[in-house]
Amino acid sequence: MASFSIEEFVGSGILKELLPKLLEEGWDDVPTLKIMNLEDMDAMNMTQQQKDALEIRSYLHDRSLMQYGDKLELSGKCLPELLGLSTSDLSSQFGMKRGHIARFMDRSGPCVDSSPHTNALPPSRLVSRPSGNNSNYKSFVQVNSQNLRSITRPTARNSSKSLEQSLADFKIGEGYTFKGIVAAGPADSRVCGCVKPPPVVEQVATYSTIENISLQKLTPEYKIGMERLVKSKAPPMKASELWRDKPAVLLCIRRPGCIMCRAEAHQLYAKKPIFDALGVQLYAVLHEHIESEVKDFWPRYWGGVVLYDRSLDFFKALGGGELLKEKFLSGFLFNPRAITNYRRAKARGIKQNFKGEGEIKGGLFIVGTGRSGIAYQFIERNFGDWAPLAEVIEICTQLQSPHQGLEESIKSSHQGQGERIRSSRE
Repeated sequence: MASFSIEEFVGSGILKELLPKLLEEGWDDVPTLKIMNLEDMDAMNMTQQQKDALEIRSYLHDRSLMQYGDKLELSGKCLPELLGLSTSDLSSQFGMKRGHIARFMDRSGPCVDSSPHTNALPPSRLVSRPSGNNSNYKSFVQVNSQNLRSITRPTARNSSKSLEQSLADFKIGEGYTFKGIVAAGPADSRVCGCVKPPPVVEQVATYSTIENISLQKLTPEYKIGMERLVKSKAPPMKASELWRDKPAVLLCIRRPGCIMCRAEAHQLYAKKPIFDALGVQLYAVLHEHIESEVKDFWPRYWGGVVLYDRSLDFFKALGGGELLKEKFLSGFLFNPRAITNYRRAKARGIKQNFKGEGEIKGGLFIVGTGRSGIAYQFIERNFGDWAPLAEVIEICTQLQSPHQGLEESIKSSHQGQGERIRSSRE
């Protein structure tokens, strides 16, 4: 799976010389760089060769094929020309493996699916309101993004995809039932019913259980040239500081070296431009601090802030006050759904290790601004269950300011990026 390190993204090619300017003008992380459109490129006076390089590398990053970036860029060919090559040419000229060629030639979209396809169980009930007492959050079912305007990003020389269209890809249709608090409805019985799945809570955690949790910041949000870790030990902070001014998504990671946890973190952070446009912050929460594991996890699989929950309070809140734990034997080897989740992550070429505690289950919280409460809670019932991206994005859409619609927020976000570029050039 492609790294979110921008140094690895640009490789040894022609984009490397642009790094200082990219940092100066706000194109300082991979997801944001990948939505740069032709107007933005012209504003930076990028050459045609640099534009082609960015287009090629964005395409390869979507398909986890960055190992071919330097070779393809050095060929001097643009992306449409490369896609027109035969299988034998790709193999002989660039040393591309047969399976990688199939992935490269697949123009249907990124290799990372937007949501797990394994949740084919009957859905559970809708989480109809946040746990706070704010009345602004009355429904999380309708998507108010039908009349979105075009803001383009390059995906091929003669085609473009808008940020709004990216969000519309996750649109929830009428009649959709949220998978809500739990992963996908009742978990399957295991070993012919001899092993029962552990129970999960059926209520969203109360806001009071999370607002005063003590956290330590382990990494900053990744930008070009950023120090890998916070140099000095950061002082503890209250969790409520995270969402004081903006809503926040908190991804509670079971184990950062786990192949399934890494895959979930990667597919969530890849949508950072959408969350930026919606004014939502992204955080990863760990219950164990192993420095080597944090270095391996950030920014390759996650470029957002990483936090340490020493007391495991977020993880306890997911379980209604108790840690959700399950043994490897019963929770994985005897659980067909967990094995399917593992295979889904492994198919993406993610590396893994077995360092650290891996039996404490994670999940995800979406918390509204200030004291408005928990708008959404997802529990990792089976090892490797992911919060469906469509649900996460829908909830975040509903948490916008009531005076600012989705179209306006995305438009202003993009215009703000352009204004920073213009002001730096004047």
